[in-house]
Amino acid sequence: MTENTGARHGGAPASRGRTTIADVVVEKIAGMAARDVPGVHALGSGFARSMGSMRERMPGAGSGKSVTRGVSVEVGELQAAIDLEIVVDYGVPITDVAGEVRENVIAAVERMAGRDVVEVNITVSDVNLPDEEGEGEERQRIQ
Repeated sequence: MTENTGARHGGAPASRGRTTIADVVVEKIAGMAARDVPGVHALGSGFARSMGSMRERMPGAGSGKSVTRGVSVEVGELQAAIDLEIVVDYGVPITDVAGEVRENVIAAVERMAGRDVVEVNITVSDVNLPDEEGEGEERQRIQ
């Protein structure tokens, strides 16, 4: 006969194993958090966005935008470092947008992934001009 004394197997549940978070998970969290900031037009350089656009049109290549385009991370067991490449809308204060992106990304990664974000480096690679909105689509229709 076994007696149940209420004793459990050693320690708190959080100490009974290890949680590993893949880099791509942190990349997706950071990418989504950066896109949520007003004034961010897109992530990634013009070349990366063009290549991604072509990949999205290929049959069997998956659907939707790549959430991780323009995002690279280094993730350790306790910390993360994030690099972002963004395109901002014309007319917005770039330093303000970059600051908001940094704050939003840090908050999201620390809350969701439980990693201390040691740095978020932001490169503004382009400015989206109002008259550029339809140009890309127009060029794509002409073959």
